[in-house]
Amino acid sequence: MKSLAELKELRNKVQKEMKKRDQGTKAEIIVGMGTCGIAAGARDILKAVLAEIEKRDLDVRVTQTGCIGMCEKEPLIDVKLPGKKRITYGNLSEADVQKIITEHVVNGNIVTDLVIARHN
Repeated sequence: MKSLAELKELRNKVQKEMKKRDQGTKAEIIVGMGTCGIAAGARDILKAVLAEIEKRDLDVRVTQTGCIGMCEKEPLIDVKLPGKKRITYGNLSEADVQKIITEHVVNGNIVTDLVIARHN
């Protein structure tokens, strides 16, 4: 840090990132970040999720979880919209992330060809 302005800019950036993790009644995306997920590319998926949310300026909570036992389907993300069932998507690429956020998170339409589980 070379100036107070740089510190304030950093604080604002971190606060914006932390806001995405706040709990509440907003949409939530959970990224599987167990060792199996990381080995399958989950870090790139997480980066793609955060970039797409940032690009669209969406109010979405992003969290991480460990292994949930579907290692062969990694990388995984869950999407939970307020008042809707949680949907798990698997075998994802970065391009799939954009499709899921556009179709499911923004428009409320489940991307059926990528779904591997539906939860209550």
